[in-house]
Amino acid sequence: MKKSNTGAIVLVAMIGVFALLGGVIAVFALANDNTRHVADAGYSSTYPTTSYSSTYTTGTSYSPVTSVPSTSYGTSTARSTGSSRTSARDSPTSTTPQGPHKVVKLADNPLFADADFGLQNVPCSLSRWATDKASVTRFFQTGIVCLDAMWSKALAGADLPSATPNLSVPNSISGSSATPCGSAGATPFYCPTNNTIYLPMDRIEIETWGNHPGPYLSILAHEYGHHVQEMSGIFDAYGNARYDAGADSAAGLETSRRLELEAQCFSGMFLGSASVSGGSVDKNIYNEGWNSQNRGDEYNPAHIRDHGTAKHNIAWWQHGATTNRTPQCSTWNSSSGDIS
Repeated sequence: MKKSNTGAIVLVAMIGVFALLGGVIAVFALANDNTRHVADAGYSSTYPTTSYSSTYTTGTSYSPVTSVPSTSYGTSTARSTGSSRTSARDSPTSTTPQGPHKVVKLADNPLFADADFGLQNVPCSLSRWATDKASVTRFFQTGIVCLDAMWSKALAGADLPSATPNLSVPNSISGSSATPCGSAGATPFYCPTNNTIYLPMDRIEIETWGNHPGPYLSILAHEYGHHVQEMSGIFDAYGNARYDAGADSAAGLETSRRLELEAQCFSGMFLGSASVSGGSVDKNIYNEGWNSQNRGDEYNPAHIRDHGTAKHNIAWWQHGATTNRTPQCSTWNSSSGDIS
């Protein structure tokens, strides 16, 4: 007697139904996925690290929740960018160094040479955030370790040098001689002269963000973005361009906004990449960073337009977080309307 195939047919039909159902579920999940990331980028090349120094300082942009004294930003930069311009441009005996070295260029900097340049998704291990000074310092120290791990690979991939910046977490900063770069309005800032990120306790907005680490990590990543600009040669090229335009001219201030908004984009790149790497930077920290970028020139009581509007600070940070590609963060060819 011939054996019936009914059972096999039913089984095949059931498998087909489950496969179709699984496909529908997968499509629905993708359609409702709020993840804002792209694939990571990575490099296999390794290069020795070299530290460099320059003479220009910048601070983080203003936010509506922080009271900022109307200290000078433009006048001191005119003197310091002049020094940078002389050293970067006027040496007749300079030769191209061998190995990784900074390249004094803006839009055509090697950091932007390949559309796939970006940050590897390296797991980040952060010290637990707390608002006392010792805990804050440990948090920022471990954050720099994470930033080094990611950015050193991207810089090496572009044949650019990398080095670990110094960190200073003072209670406050005041006076023009407080650091080699002055006080920078006492806001968090990066000083390339001594390769140091300054994060004063009284200006990192603890009274606003409390025990939510995302905003503090994004501030650190912004200042580290200036460190990346220094190592790559972008900072020197910026100094030349702003000096030529006139530090406080409309063109000079636009150049400053391009530098600052690029650092915003670099900050977003780091948190976006770190948040999908399986380390300490989880979805909550990422979302805190995402939602804390409402800072801009409209909140500056001195009315100096050197950092960009809140709208563009938000937009460039989020653009970096969702693209994770350095060419996407280059502000140097962007229209004036995108960096106002």
